[in-house]
Amino acid sequence: MTGLIDWDAAFENGAHIPGGADYPARWQARAAEYRDTVRTRLDVPYGDGARERFDLFLPDGTPKGLAVFVHGGYWKAFDKSTWSHLAHGAVARGWAMAMPSYTLAPDATLAVMTAQIARAIVAAQAEVPGPVRLAGHSAGGHLVARMLCADMPNVAGPAVSISGLHDLRPLLRTKMNGILRLTPDMAQAESPALQVPRPGTHLTAWVGGHERPEFLRQSALMREAWPGTRLVVDGDFHHFNVIAALEDPDSSLTEAILQDAP
Repeated sequence: MTGLIDWDAAFENGAHIPGGADYPARWQARAAEYRDTVRTRLDVPYGDGARERFDLFLPDGTPKGLAVFVHGGYWKAFDKSTWSHLAHGAVARGWAMAMPSYTLAPDATLAVMTAQIARAIVAAQAEVPGPVRLAGHSAGGHLVARMLCADMPNVAGPAVSISGLHDLRPLLRTKMNGILRLTPDMAQAESPALQVPRPGTHLTAWVGGHERPEFLRQSALMREAWPGTRLVVDGDFHHFNVIAALEDPDSSLTEAILQDAP
């Protein structure tokens, strides 16, 4: 983390992906289309805050269990409605999927978001009994990895952090931190790679093979920090298309989320 590294560039994805600016509109259109085709319960509250809501996507018949997907956006962008289509793979396999929103920076700190996701999981479990599986993308990958840390209540099962951020200390050197408002102590406390996992934790760190070097490092770091972590570097995918496999019930990524922990 020396001054030789441009940390703003290290975390910049869109500028390095052809057509990167077009992805959000495509995600939103695909999500809206999917909501019209599937059983849903939208805006289920898990708290009193305006964004403390989750959408629940349901299979036909009794769900085999609950998958939870936590969206990314650097903790400062997007909400649950952009990602509905990513529930298809799990729902087609007979699982329910909950997608929570959470309060974004600068209105909330990362510690507040972490606590919100824990509450969202508990609330979703009350709606769908059975095993729980977690997945999150980018900032959402950070948040699901935090659920497995020893300082958190035991609310979750195995997790897949997709292109997750696990060491937050470099963000202290970014312009983005003007919004995130991380301090050194906060970056330490909220970094899964710097925390102790709960005994028996099962984490998969999944990252596209064509992602920015810092995201490759962030995923590889978890294999070193948490013994037993599975690292998957996924082919030619980049930060914006690596999650598309969640739409496919037969994809390796969907399988990684829903499979039983060893």
